Amino acid sequence: MKGKVKMVEEIRDMKFTEERALFGSRDLYLNGCVFENGESPLKEARNITARECLFRYKYPFWYCDGIELNKVTFFDMARAGVWYTRNFHMKNAIVEAPKNFRRCENITLKNVMIPHAAETLWNCSDVTLDSVRVTGDYFAMGCRNVTVSNLDLIGNYSFDGAVNMEIRDSHLASKDAFWNSDNITVKNCFVTGEYLGWNSKNLTLIDCTIESLQGMCYIDNLVMKNCRLINTTLAFEYSDVDADIRGGIDSVFNPGSGQISADRIGHLVIQKDYIDPGKTKIVCDDIEETTDTPEGLW
Repeated sequence: MKGKVKMVEEIRDMKFTEERALFGSRDLYLNGCVFENGESPLKEARNITARECLFRYKYPFWYCDGIELNKVTFFDMARAGVWYTRNFHMKNAIVEAPKNFRRCENITLKNVMIPHAAETLWNCSDVTLDSVRVTGDYFAMGCRNVTVSNLDLIGNYSFDGAVNMEIRDSHLASKDAFWNSDNITVKNCFVTGEYLGWNSKNLTLIDCTIESLQGMCYIDNLVMKNCRLINTTLAFEYSDVDADIRGGIDSVFNPGSGQISADRIGHLVIQKDYIDPGKTKIVCDDIEETTDTPEGLW
């Protein structure tokens, strides 16, 4: 016996202005629709597909499940647009509104631009980002099980508290990235920003170029493979580190334990009152200065 065929209703070229206009809707295809002034137009909706639609006001997708969006726009006032929602997939879109994606599960964003991403993608799980452009602080705070490729990010304090994340082929301009995180792998990325990775655990950087002031400090199990450090000073303070660096490091400051390999180290600062130098092996034939003070290097 054949299963029932699910019927999908199409709504085309309509404008909605009232609050909760399509509350609790099921199995809809929205084509060329505009959601104007009313709050929460699709709250509690299930199995919604939307193409070339415009969302102009607050809270369009709360407590939803099964959402597929293509070529849509969330304007500035469509803030807090997707919260408490499962199985949300969006591509070829612009999200102008801040505070989007909060406590969601199974989120996929592909070819999406988020130019005002303040407080965006917080405490979500099972997230896939592909070719996403983001500008905003505190992006992806507290997220779990995240896969990222081709991300361009401008914004400080990104990925704070993230757990189980892999980032590939991306460009991150972010001060204080990956703080308080656990099990993060970054591959073939360019990362620039002060204080990278503090208070994190199990941070792995592979084939990356990094620029940082006091980067990679206070980390439990930091692994760097075939990485390049440019304009990077006072690195590795109190970190448990296994670092293979191509080229030089401007300065290394009080590493906690492990091994650091580099072609050149400009200043190696070791303060025996604070660390045990015997716990860290330095593999470098060209150390310009070994000193017990970071004075002049801040």
